[in-house]
Amino acid sequence: MNLTSPESLIFWTTLIFVVFFFLMAKFAWKPILGAVKSREESINNALASAETAKLEMQNLTASNERLLAEARAERDAMMKDAREIKEKMINDAKLEAQVQGEKMIAQAKSAIESEKNAAMAELKNQVSSLSLEIAEKVLKSELSNNEAQTKLVEKMLGDAKLN
Repeated sequence: MNLTSPESLIFWTTLIFVVFFFLMAKFAWKPILGAVKSREESINNALASAETAKLEMQNLTASNERLLAEARAERDAMMKDAREIKEKMINDAKLEAQVQGEKMIAQAKSAIESEKNAAMAELKNQVSSLSLEIAEKVLKSELSNNEAQTKLVEKMLGDAKLN
């Protein structure tokens, strides 16, 4: 048999391939398949972990959004309460100021009225004093001579008879 002929090359190539295939199947195939299998399992585990992490992230995001919505609602309620308290305080202060103003006006009117009455009483006293002084001076001047006194007495007697 000629070793360089094409038929013998095919034979030897096939024989070497078969021997190589059996050697590979006996010694290398199991470790290679085991490594591929373990790599496939680790990839599947990593994918499952990634999916779990994704679900957890979605849950956390939903939870965060819910907490933010609750916080916003609570903040809005607190702001509303604060506005109501502020408006109530302003209204109470206005009402209190109005009541105090009315009290002060009433006190001022009362003080003015009492001062007016006191001034009127003082004025009446002064007018009566002045009237008495004037009457006294007039009578003194009228009654300073005897003739004027007699005329006055006669006049008074004349008026008394008429009544």
